[in-house]
Amino acid sequence: MGDKNAQNTTENCPHLGANGPDAMVPTECSGIQKDNCSSAVTTRLYKRRWVIVLLFSLYSLSNAYQWIQYGIISNIIMKFYSVDGFTVDWLSMVYMLSYIPFIFPTTWLLDNKGLRLTALAANALNCAGTWIKVASARPNLFWVTMLGQFLSSLAQVFILGMPSSLASAWFGADEVSTACSIGVFGNQMGIAIGFLVPPILVPNVDDVNELAYHIRIMFYISAGVATLIFVLVVIVFQDRPEIPPTQSQAQARNTRPDDDSYMASILRLLRNKPFILLAISYGLNVGCFYAISTLLNRMIIEHYPGEEVNAGRIGLTIVIAGMAGSLICGIWLDKTKTYKQTTLVVYVLSLVGMLVYAFTLSLGHMWVVFLTAGLLGFFMTGYLPLGFEFAVELTFPESEGTSSGLLNCSAQIFGIIFTICEGKIIDAWGTLAGNIFLCIFLLIGTVMTGFIKSDLRRQKANQQVEVQTVSPAGSVTSVQDYGATACSSSCQPES
Repeated sequence: MGDKNAQNTTENCPHLGANGPDAMVPTECSGIQKDNCSSAVTTRLYKRRWVIVLLFSLYSLSNAYQWIQYGIISNIIMKFYSVDGFTVDWLSMVYMLSYIPFIFPTTWLLDNKGLRLTALAANALNCAGTWIKVASARPNLFWVTMLGQFLSSLAQVFILGMPSSLASAWFGADEVSTACSIGVFGNQMGIAIGFLVPPILVPNVDDVNELAYHIRIMFYISAGVATLIFVLVVIVFQDRPEIPPTQSQAQARNTRPDDDSYMASILRLLRNKPFILLAISYGLNVGCFYAISTLLNRMIIEHYPGEEVNAGRIGLTIVIAGMAGSLICGIWLDKTKTYKQTTLVVYVLSLVGMLVYAFTLSLGHMWVVFLTAGLLGFFMTGYLPLGFEFAVELTFPESEGTSSGLLNCSAQIFGIIFTICEGKIIDAWGTLAGNIFLCIFLLIGTVMTGFIKSDLRRQKANQQVEVQTVSPAGSVTSVQDYGATACSSSCQPES
């Protein structure tokens, strides 16, 4: 049936060209005709889209794992390399710091060279970073492990802005938020594994040679996984489907000329007041999550000495709950399109979760910490895809990579500030004061979210050209705001 439909579409609308061997069953066919049938726009979904988003999730997982693999065993890393806690914190913060100057050339690459080249660059850097760290498992080679972490952090710059771009390029209007959530899901799964695995692989032993052995094993595992994923990306990953999946994506392809200035696009975004409010509020929320993740080992060890493994499990609980929140929020957005309302509710509940976590951490009951950490993670991490998708709606038809890049840039800036400040506050006044510090900024972000004007531009673009329908008599009708007539019924695929 898929081949027959593809043949009908190609024969009756020859401007579309051949679909290639990967074309799958079409699920949507729409017509936009300004002058004649040759200008019709057909949309199509490919089954390969699920392979693409899964592969992206895998290499995002590999990279995110490395971000937190040092922080969750910070006391062991301090002992092995003979460095202080603030120095170890920079192994996580380098991910945030490197993002800020490199995001602009990276988003330019994504906008102008496409998803495949961006994916190849990300995986090459990620793979190189893991192998450099294999060589750093000696007490006098901290600078080598920092070099490897820096290369991995550069790979992250190519990864964080891709979920919304990939979802828009490959997925239909009713599944784009779910697809974005799956992309974020991979990153969160990597953080979850980064919380769980290092405390298991690297026990807190006193013998330096034994400790070096365990650290080297940890590095070899991450290098092997990164290498395998790199090979799969080279073989399988594609840029975008030949036929766009939605009318908004078709319109975006036509309204983003190659000679359009990248800086002009950024300036338009910076003049978009709802987007600026979202970028700042997003940065406050995600920056708090970065600070909590980086300093979690220190917070748990302060109240529960010797519980390195449980600290990792608590981090795992935060992220697993957040992955559930991400998927639920993505599905909810696809069903309801209530972007501002959902974002605001989740933001308020993130603040509530942070307050509960802050005031119960020192009670002395580990099960309470697990429960409150899960509540915090469900909403705080579940907020991530909401921010991405809301930004795309507010900024359409600007590049999804550019809007996501600016959101992430805000998050990295606030992440560095919050991690440093909370670390100093914890050292001086304890974990409660440090967590209250974060609650204040979550409150500010909640208020800012309430002032965002909900201008859903992408939804309007999808609604402007509705799928043409065939009446029982065989006549073609189409509802359009462009004032154009539909392509002939021969462009409609058979059922």
